[in-house]
Amino acid sequence: MEKELRIIISGGGTGGHIFPAVSIANAIMELRPDAKILFVGAEGRMEMQRVPDAGYQIIGLPIAGFDRKHLWKNVSVVIKLLRSQWKARSIIKNFRPQVAVGVGGYASGPTLKTAGMMGIPTLIQEQNSYAGVTNKLLAQKARKICVAYDGMEKFFPADKIIMTGNPVRQNLTKAMPDKEDALRSFNLQPDKKTILIVGGSLGARTINNTLTAGLSAIKANSDVQFIWQTGKYYYPQVTEAVKAAGELPNLYVTDFIKDMAAAYAAADLVISRAGAGSISEFCLLHKPVVLVPSPNVAEDHQTKNALALVDKQAAICVKDSEAESALMDIALSTVNDGQKLEELSKNIAKLALPDSAKIIAQEVIKLAVSAAD
Repeated sequence: MEKELRIIISGGGTGGHIFPAVSIANAIMELRPDAKILFVGAEGRMEMQRVPDAGYQIIGLPIAGFDRKHLWKNVSVVIKLLRSQWKARSIIKNFRPQVAVGVGGYASGPTLKTAGMMGIPTLIQEQNSYAGVTNKLLAQKARKICVAYDGMEKFFPADKIIMTGNPVRQNLTKAMPDKEDALRSFNLQPDKKTILIVGGSLGARTINNTLTAGLSAIKANSDVQFIWQTGKYYYPQVTEAVKAAGELPNLYVTDFIKDMAAAYAAADLVISRAGAGSISEFCLLHKPVVLVPSPNVAEDHQTKNALALVDKQAAICVKDSEAESALMDIALSTVNDGQKLEELSKNIAKLALPDSAKIIAQEVIKLAVSAAD
């Protein structure tokens, strides 16, 4: 009889970290239904709700990110980090995992560092084309490093790297809904070009401001329709602006799209930040995209993610600082250019790496089994 597998998965903060983590957990459970999986996240962050929603147990650490602009504010951050390492030690001692997996986000640092110090094999999933500081430090003790971009040996030991791609939400890789049905679910017309706007799970200020300022252009271009996910924080101000603009039957606005499969099926073009998880979804679904990289991320990694696609003519990139003046015009001209849409779709499809979650799950199980023997 096989020994019971016990696995910790740590990280979160945004949907870009949480969705891949849950996909890896689901893939592990498909391969080994007897596995016990415990998530470790950051108190007060998104994962504390989303992970239990997906059916997994999670424990939160009192961790916070470093304030790079106001260094004097980091005294409390250091205290929280020490408390998190202490709590991570206690969690690992009680749960007794054979392997710890880090997917990025505040909690993965103390969890994987502590696991490594306690002799537990660790695996890192680096989603971006430019590795973050935490993962570069954790890589020294990690057994395996799963990546989604070429050239990652400039950050990590080459012998530990496995090219897996980034896991995406499983429901996106199963049967996609019919385009007409998807459009109807958003109360939109089946015969019009459709632009989907997503600013990530938490929203994006620049993208929301650009669309708010462009409501007159949306009204004027009634032959193009829009699905707009604002994020919870921006939803009240966006709905106020939409109300003030008058009737807009070609616009569907929501704070959070639960059925992303329907949203993608409805879209001819996507406007999005350049998070690694989102980009992996666009590749797998062959979606033409205009990327607006967030400037508010470590090492400006979203710009690097976007340029990796632009270099292969697989996406259009608009700088955050230029979005309010240029984004609407570029999006409208692109969605009405059938040849351009086809070219973008064909080129982004070449970059897709399917079965990422399953490949990573197999590596996690291998590490766990060898540790259990």
